[in-house]
Amino acid sequence: MFYLLENKFPPLEYADPNGLLAIGGILSSPMILNAYTNGIFPWYSEDEPILWYSPNPRCVLFPKDVYVSKSMKQVLQRHTFDFTINTCFEDVIENCRKLREDTGTWLGDDMIGAYTRLHNEGFAHSIEVWQNGKLVGGLYGLAIGKAFFGESMFSLVSNSSKAALIFLCTFLDEEGFEIIDCQVSNPHLLSMGAIEIDRDLFIKKLKEAIAH
Repeated sequence: MFYLLENKFPPLEYADPNGLLAIGGILSSPMILNAYTNGIFPWYSEDEPILWYSPNPRCVLFPKDVYVSKSMKQVLQRHTFDFTINTCFEDVIENCRKLREDTGTWLGDDMIGAYTRLHNEGFAHSIEVWQNGKLVGGLYGLAIGKAFFGESMFSLVSNSSKAALIFLCTFLDEEGFEIIDCQVSNPHLLSMGAIEIDRDLFIKKLKEAIAH
């Protein structure tokens, strides 16, 4: 296990089978941005030291490849939801935390503070989903170059998180973004068009996207 002493990350091949690469460091904006641009992200509980991961394979979603089912097309065509960007970032991230309190969450006060700071600095962004004027879903993540790093999403009514992801992909595709880093796969992401790719290929595509 690699312990960070000078906020310098080891080569990614040092990661263990679960993707854990290093322990320690601080949640400063420069360190977090350095981590993401090198295919690394923080993920830990409040009772743990800061843990940095770089899993292999890596789950990604190319914006143009998002899968919209027939039923979701009907939901969107009925204008069931309204969407905004960056209107209530703190509400979105707090809802992401609340949704996972019963099962344990990595969104402790330090993490929320770090990503809120990144939002104020122009790197972290939120998508909000509204229904009848009420916030019912959303997601947040970081944008660096033409790469978006998805962090978490929440849903208070059926289909709202799917709608948030579809809206995000449509927007990113229009803006020329090349890749969404989904970090670790799950059935929901895979059903929406995400795939797993080898970490080396992910880093190659990530560097190309960030170069923009």
